[in-house]
Amino acid sequence: MGVSGCGKSTVGEALARRTGGEFLDADVYHPQANVDKMSRGVPLTDEDRVGWLDILAGLLEARKDSPRPVVLGCSALKEAYRRRLRVAPDVRFVYLKGTFEVLLKRMEERKGHFMKAAMLESQFRTLEEPTDALAVDVSWPVDRIVDAVVEAYSLG
Repeated sequence: MGVSGCGKSTVGEALARRTGGEFLDADVYHPQANVDKMSRGVPLTDEDRVGWLDILAGLLEARKDSPRPVVLGCSALKEAYRRRLRVAPDVRFVYLKGTFEVLLKRMEERKGHFMKAAMLESQFRTLEEPTDALAVDVSWPVDRIVDAVVEAYSLG
């Protein structure tokens, strides 16, 4: 979890590969109205996110008895959003934490994503840093982040 540009997809895919798990990218499940809104540079509201979070919770719920780990790359910026995604006691969060400056530079360099760099400020304003997540520095190499997650959550 974390703001845009923190590496949720990159780290999530690497973690799923390492653990033999399934990676789900929350961005894929946004309704078109949300994508259109963000593409215009308009931040989503809590109301915009309700249906999307319900879809994501349903995906996790359907997989909670899976023998494979499920890794969901999702912003989950507020505690209320994370509560909605906690569909089972073993749901855990990894907070990919970085500074505004580092993440803005990353976002300005990526092409073809609906989330525009100008929206980063609104995400930082919305972010409620978790107190019950493993926080890792986004400046670390991906393999080091994955190692930290595997070790902290005994996934290896």
